[in-house]
Amino acid sequence: PMAKVATRVMWQGNLREALSFYDKHGVVYEEDGLLIPRLKGHIAVKEAVFPFNKLAGSDVSLGPEMKSTGEVMGISCDFGVSFAKSQAAAGNRLPTGGKLFISLSQADKVHAVTLAKEYKALGFSLIATSGTAKEINDAGIECESVLKISEGRPNIEDHLKNGQIAMVINTSDNHSVKDDTTKIRQSAANAAIEGAKGLQKGEFGVKAIQDYLG
Repeated sequence: PMAKVATRVMWQGNLREALSFYDKHGVVYEEDGLLIPRLKGHIAVKEAVFPFNKLAGSDVSLGPEMKSTGEVMGISCDFGVSFAKSQAAAGNRLPTGGKLFISLSQADKVHAVTLAKEYKALGFSLIATSGTAKEINDAGIECESVLKISEGRPNIEDHLKNGQIAMVINTSDNHSVKDDTTKIRQSAANAAIEGAKGLQKGEFGVKAIQDYLG
């Protein structure tokens, strides 16, 4: 409980005493003057909770203002399962199959084939706008091509409204494609892959926090 430990340190000015007061499970130990957490092999993933699903018609893009309404945690001994749990708790349940729509910015198209291979191996069917679909098909991976909204009908919006799309990976925006934001998008897509793998393993169990710490 970091906030409680910090408050006790401010009150008494002694970190070791504050930790010993709250650390009932021996999570922290001292070695050569350093206070070190005793890792138990579990992985915890914290996720922000956003209100977009409650605000019909709102744009799910993020800016500098605070839009998070809370946070949740997924915990297990497997990263993919922990990530999937965090998404489920935040209201973003990851699918384990169905049709995946991929639309990537020019800077991200180099990752199209890798993403397509991973999701195809998990049993997803693929659909993409023309440029991305060509990249994937040229690599020998079957991918359906769909029109952009500006290109006519039926387009990707029609597919989404008809409930034909299980998941969307979309980085095709007009915002900055600086290295940091590109890496974040790549990491999020890869984490979703691991989450789907975890769910397909059927390891979505529940344990008490004390079971991880004790």
